[in-house]
Amino acid sequence: MAVQRGIAIVVAAPSGAGKTTVCRRLVEDDAKLVLSVSHTTRPRRAREVESVDYHFVSRPEFERLIAAGAFLEWAEYSGNLYGTSWASIEAPLGAGRDVLLEIEVQGARQVRARLPEALLVFLIPPSLGALEARLRTRGTDGPEEIERRLAIARRELAALDLFDYAVVNDELSDAVERLRGIVAAERAGAPHALRERYAPKNLLPELRRALGVG
Repeated sequence: MAVQRGIAIVVAAPSGAGKTTVCRRLVEDDAKLVLSVSHTTRPRRAREVESVDYHFVSRPEFERLIAAGAFLEWAEYSGNLYGTSWASIEAPLGAGRDVLLEIEVQGARQVRARLPEALLVFLIPPSLGALEARLRTRGTDGPEEIERRLAIARRELAALDLFDYAVVNDELSDAVERLRGIVAAERAGAPHALRERYAPKNLLPELRRALGVG
């Protein structure tokens, strides 16, 4: 019997919205779900591990991979390049495992164009104030960088209608459970109720007000 191909699941969010923590919690107790490891040119942070957190490469090497068509998606964010290689997702998908892609909104646009069957989830902070607090608490960026990331977050809201689902990350455990429910419904082929509940078109006015944008 042929193995049923897995589902590619994109989780995109503004920087600081908690997508890394949510994604890692999601894969902890789900043997069928694997987290893809992206390439990046940004410097490795103190607790990060090569080939676990990212594949850390130089800009020339990243650019060589772009030219070779190695990436499903890639984007430049805050002066650094990030990308998901085709190789990182094709093997697990072909083996019947679902692959979680933790990427930026720019990359999600490319996934929608190049892999239209992928499932796209936008993870959103409860407010810009909460997002700013998270960025300051993690202590990896200076004030100017934080302001730039907040400005990018406001612009990224304009891409909400690109996504299949919009989930607010107010409480970590709740956000993880919402995503678990989404994954289960998609696997069962019965996502209609949840797609309506978390449809970006329904949440957009409320989310714009919460995040203080037009």
